[in-house]
Amino acid sequence: AEALYNAMKGIGSDKETILDLITSRSNAQRQEIISAYKCSFGQDLIEDLKYELTGKFERLIVSLMRTPAYHDAKEIHDAVKGLGTNERCLIEVLASRNNKQVHEMVAAYKDAYDRDIEEDITADTSGHFKKMLIVLLQGTRDESGVVDADLVQQDAQDLYAAGEEQWGTDEAKFIMTLGNRSVTHLRMVFDEYEKIAEVSIEDSIKSELSGDFERLMLAVVQCIRSVPMFFAKRLYKSMKGLGTADNTLIRIMISRSEIDMLDIRECFRLQYEKSLYNMIKDDTSGDYKRTLLHLCGGDDDLAGEFFPEAAQIAYKMWELSAMTKVQLRPTVHPASGFDSAADAQALRKAMKGFGTDEDAIIEIVANRSNAQRQEIRQAFKSQLGRDLMKDLKSELSRNLERLIIGLMLTPAEFDAKMMRKAMEGAGTDEHALIEILVSRSNEQIQAMNAAYRDAYKKTLEDAVQSETSGHFCRILVSLVQVTATRFSLSFCVREQSDETFVPEPQQELADACNADSDDMEMKFMSILCTRSFPHLRKVFQEFVKCSNKDIEQIIKKHMSGDVKNAFYAIVRSVKNQPSYFADRLYKAMKGLGTDDRALIRIMVSRSEVDLFNIRKEFKETHDASLHEFIQSDTSGDYRKTLLILCGGED
Repeated sequence: AEALYNAMKGIGSDKETILDLITSRSNAQRQEIISAYKCSFGQDLIEDLKYELTGKFERLIVSLMRTPAYHDAKEIHDAVKGLGTNERCLIEVLASRNNKQVHEMVAAYKDAYDRDIEEDITADTSGHFKKMLIVLLQGTRDESGVVDADLVQQDAQDLYAAGEEQWGTDEAKFIMTLGNRSVTHLRMVFDEYEKIAEVSIEDSIKSELSGDFERLMLAVVQCIRSVPMFFAKRLYKSMKGLGTADNTLIRIMISRSEIDMLDIRECFRLQYEKSLYNMIKDDTSGDYKRTLLHLCGGDDDLAGEFFPEAAQIAYKMWELSAMTKVQLRPTVHPASGFDSAADAQALRKAMKGFGTDEDAIIEIVANRSNAQRQEIRQAFKSQLGRDLMKDLKSELSRNLERLIIGLMLTPAEFDAKMMRKAMEGAGTDEHALIEILVSRSNEQIQAMNAAYRDAYKKTLEDAVQSETSGHFCRILVSLVQVTATRFSLSFCVREQSDETFVPEPQQELADACNADSDDMEMKFMSILCTRSFPHLRKVFQEFVKCSNKDIEQIIKKHMSGDVKNAFYAIVRSVKNQPSYFADRLYKAMKGLGTDDRALIRIMVSRSEVDLFNIRKEFKETHDASLHEFIQSDTSGDYRKTLLILCGGED
């Protein structure tokens, strides 16, 4: 108390002393300091800190001086007071607190504001979102730890019947079960639900619910699975992109610093490409940054192993990935009442005479399946004796022309063209080569090889070998093969069983981590480029168990350049391919300028495969919809076509 008084007396204040002292004391010790300060100097320490400090630094230091219950109460009060409601704050706090924390927060709210927290939340929210918040506010979740196997089965069946099995959703069943059952019980329910529905509970919530209610229920599920991972994702979203959500950053760093910050740091490192420490360091400044880094407690980028909680989470993530049967959903479907001859005539009319009717072209091309577009190409030539592709090229320009032409090519022709574009001219687009080859099936690779040879009179393998080198070249050559030989069996054998493969390749990977760089890369290639996705999911899961490391972190730490990027893309695709493409789309549009070639390539190639899934992953990861990004990052007819392919706003 005396040190703080001396740091603030006179002109100016010694901020370094203030932040060093406050961040090195527990919350209980800070409460003793507040009492000692008033006894010694007859002044309110929090009021003095507010007077001496400013901005985000003041908010952070003052918040650290409040008890956890009063800090939560203030966050809820700020979220509902005035015009508008901060729903994300309500979701974060109420989804993540245990019964004791909720009860203490309710009491603190009443004491601080002389108001009932339930009444204030009820007045500021509505619908099923309000009902679930009120349920969570009761703090009545079962914390006994007792699990009834029959009730687990019954709850899983009831949730399935309330959502996936029927037209419409029985929201009350979701609210009752997710709001009251114990954490251990619900984890078992989620596993059982996945066996019954063949989709994860998260995917069902995304398809059955919407808006703030969907976000709240997803947050509850994430907290049931892992509170540290939930907060790791919230912290990442608070700092990524332009600007920082400082209120979220401050709230989480304060509320978790004495609970599970080490586990959050490890989950952050597991999920993203840098440590929490370094992300804070890059995204903040001054005394505010120094205080946050003190709370963070250390940089994990050089660490090699997980804390037990994070290792368990990594293992569970791969287990979920192995169990989940994702229903891939396109955004472009075959048009009903399709007439290829009529479409061919309409396209000719749109391009005949002076000027071009781009709207008519877009309306037809973007709303037909690829098979239907091939019929239109044939009808155009049969009826009119003209080459539709040449006419489109002469009438359209720039990105719109590239996009429309891409849609009119067969998938194999389009892939072959994209591979060619990635390798022609000065420099090679290694990211494009990786993206295409790690995400195509055997059948698609075979068709692309044939299309490449037909269009460019040389093999794709020869082209790759002439444009790349070293281990990266070997990886790509391995991926373009479709024969069942070692090193050249296509990575994309997704439908075949791996029962005949060498057992325990996870141990081979673990042993390879201690080998020299060349041996390590060759061993990784022999496994990552030759096994099926289902097999690799199990390998990566067991790898965590036998090494206490995650495969992604090993790749980032021990490899570099294009080799690292290729192996990392394989792992990301194995774990969650729609998420991998969502990340690729985000990178194509974030910041200044747009990587239109990548944007076109993904929107065209995935529109009839899994673009709906990609949209959902994009929204969940980046807190903005793919539709919003395209809307703000492109323009004109090019934007119009991309938005049709996108298929809707999330």
